[in-house]
Amino acid sequence: MIPVNEPLLHRRELEYVSECIQTGWISSAGKFIEEFEDKWAAYCGRRYGIAVSNGTVALQVAAACLGLQPGDEVIMPTFTIISCALAAVYNGAVPVLVDCDPRTWCMDVDQVKAKISERTRAIMPVHIYGHPVDMDPILNLADQHGLAIIEDAAEVHGAEYLAGRDTTKPRWRRCGNFGTLSCFSFYANKLITTGEGGMVLTDDPALAEKARSLRNLCFHGNRRFHHTELGFNFRLTNLQAAIGVAQLERIAEIIERKRWMGREYNRRLGDIKTLQLPAEESWAKNVYWMYGTVVAEESGMDAAAFALRLKEHGVETRPFFLGLHEQPVFQQRGLFVGERYPVSERIAAQGLYLPSGLALTEEQISRVSEAVHEVLT
Repeated sequence: MIPVNEPLLHRRELEYVSECIQTGWISSAGKFIEEFEDKWAAYCGRRYGIAVSNGTVALQVAAACLGLQPGDEVIMPTFTIISCALAAVYNGAVPVLVDCDPRTWCMDVDQVKAKISERTRAIMPVHIYGHPVDMDPILNLADQHGLAIIEDAAEVHGAEYLAGRDTTKPRWRRCGNFGTLSCFSFYANKLITTGEGGMVLTDDPALAEKARSLRNLCFHGNRRFHHTELGFNFRLTNLQAAIGVAQLERIAEIIERKRWMGREYNRRLGDIKTLQLPAEESWAKNVYWMYGTVVAEESGMDAAAFALRLKEHGVETRPFFLGLHEQPVFQQRGLFVGERYPVSERIAAQGLYLPSGLALTEEQISRVSEAVHEVLT
């Protein structure tokens, strides 16, 4: 079975982790944590990085830093992982949804303006499967309405966006560079992994200090066990950060490998008329975190049937996200009642992603592509 994801770890990761063990710095203090924070923030063009235990809590910390009040609203795509909605709900806010773009599968930016109300406090653009959101319209709306941006960049390590296309000086900016606060995940299937792990980035020193406090139980600076606020235990370990530092040393190589994999799949699968392949808009540099596909209804299959057939050929897959508005747990809470988002509903039913891990070989890509052809042609 060709696995849907397999991380690629090298000798340097072992060297740095061994140093942690040999020196005893294995918990949430040690040189690799600060080094990972500083280097990842600098790579993304940000001033401050605050490492946390995973990407889900990075979003939760970011939302908490904004001081959201009960009933405040955060606009986000319905086509995303549940973590995005949890960040709002756990902070007493209400997630407000928009559909996704049928080409990029990122949030439909044209729908955002109509969802802004007097209770809106933030917009949460989520870059999907390696492709950036069209950020200029989001940035303009946030500026016009005085809204914060929580940028979910968990799936786009190193992806780039051409900002300011309607100006005389457009420029490429890395994802993670756009939000009031930006959030990353370093789960095992991400381009940069620490096993589990995440990070909050910001240019605001007050928000950075708030995030550091929240991740560490809000210990008071002068009296360690004296608390004036409620925080969380969301710390990253030095062991995990050591892996991240080692991986970051070869980020350019990792991105090129992912883009090569995307090109190879595109070349091998581009002739299948009943299969939608990932887009790369002219204003985006896709890093193909996961190689997503949408099988057409004319094939006579939905994603579940397609996945079963591929499994018979030794290919493991994963389904696309189920829209937040279709999640039973939110329906039980009375959220999103009667709301419909047809693009998200369709690709949730028809979409899956193929093996996409960094350890994937050219021979495996060939075998996956042959299996897809056998099933669909």
